[in-house]
Amino acid sequence: MSDSRAAKRLLDSLSTAVLLCDTTLRLRYLNPAAESLLAVSESRALGMPLSDVLLDVGQHTDTSLQETLRSGHPFTKREARLRVDLREIVVDYSVSLMHAPGEATQLLIEIQPRDRLLRIAREEAMLASHQATRKLVRGVAHEIKNPLGGIRGAAQLLERELPSPELTEYTRIIIEEADRLRQLADRMLGPRRLPSLRQVNVHECVERVVNLLQAEAGGRVTIERDYDPSLPDITIDPDQLIQAMLNIGGNALQALLENPSDREPLLIFKTRPVRQFTIGAKRHRIVLRVDIRDNGPGIPAELRESIFYPMVSGRAGGTGLGLSIAQDIIHQYQGRIECESRPGETTFSIFLPLDKTS
Repeated sequence: MSDSRAAKRLLDSLSTAVLLCDTTLRLRYLNPAAESLLAVSESRALGMPLSDVLLDVGQHTDTSLQETLRSGHPFTKREARLRVDLREIVVDYSVSLMHAPGEATQLLIEIQPRDRLLRIAREEAMLASHQATRKLVRGVAHEIKNPLGGIRGAAQLLERELPSPELTEYTRIIIEEADRLRQLADRMLGPRRLPSLRQVNVHECVERVVNLLQAEAGGRVTIERDYDPSLPDITIDPDQLIQAMLNIGGNALQALLENPSDREPLLIFKTRPVRQFTIGAKRHRIVLRVDIRDNGPGIPAELRESIFYPMVSGRAGGTGLGLSIAQDIIHQYQGRIECESRPGETTFSIFLPLDKTS
C-alpha cells in the first residue's frame, strides 16, 4: 500500500473532523468525520469558502486564520461555538500551517465535537441533583402524611360533638384541606405500583394524549400530528407513558390558553427515530424521540435549568410536580426528557431507547 493511500485510510477512519484550506480559506479536503459534522459532502464543499460551512460564533475566525497564515503559529480553541448551517455545535478545534516541499501552503483544521461529552456531564449533574431533591421531597411528603390522618380523624370526632349544625362548616374545611394535602403528598411520593410492561406502538399512547387534550381545549388550540409510521413497538407501561406525555402536553395547553397572542395557538406531537444517541454515559444504536412543541410564550429564563425539580412551577396555580413525575417515569426506562425554550416556541423531547445495547 502506498504512503498516500495509507494516509487517506488513516484520515478516513478518524473520529476527529479534518479540513484543509488553501491560503484564500477555501476548502480543499474534508475527511468523512468532517462531512458528517458539517452535514455536507466533500464533492459539494470543495472550493467553497470555509465561512460558508462553519462560523465561530462571536469570534473573528478569518482574522485568526489569516494570522496563522502570516506567522505560522498554530492555535487551539476550547469549547468554541460553531454555527453549522442553521445549528450551533460545541467543539474543540486546532489550526496549524502545513508546508510540503513543492506544494502550496495549506491550513489544517482539526475539530473535535464536545456536545456529547458536555451533554453527559450536564445530564449526570442534573440526575444527581434531581435524585437528591426527589429523596428530600419524598421524605417531606411522608412527614406531612403522618399527622394528616390524626387531624382528619379529630375533625370528624369534633363534628359529631358540635351543638350547632352551622358550626360543621369549619370542620368540613379542616377535613377537605386535610384531604387536599394528602392528595398532594401522594403526588409528591410518585407512582406506587410496579409498571405493567407490554409491547405497544407509541402512536397509540400519543393518540390517547391528543384526544384528551383536544377535549380539554374545546377547539381553542390546534393540535397537529407528525408521526413516523416506521417506528417499531416499544416495551413499556402504556399508562405511565401516557401520564408522562399528558403532564407535558397539559402544561403546554395551559400555557397556550392562559397566554393568548396574535398567533393561532398550536401544539404539535412529532415522533422520529434517532440513531447513535447518547443518554447519560450510554450510547444507544437507536432511540425513540417524541417531541411536544407549542408556540406559546416560552419558559422564563430563570426557570429553564430547574423545571424538572419538584415544586418548581411557572404557573401561579401549579404544584410543580408534573414535569418531575414525567422525568421520573421516563428515567425508569433509561430514557431522558429534554427541553428547549424561547419566546414563541417550547419543545419537550422524550428519548426512549429502542435497543438494549450501548
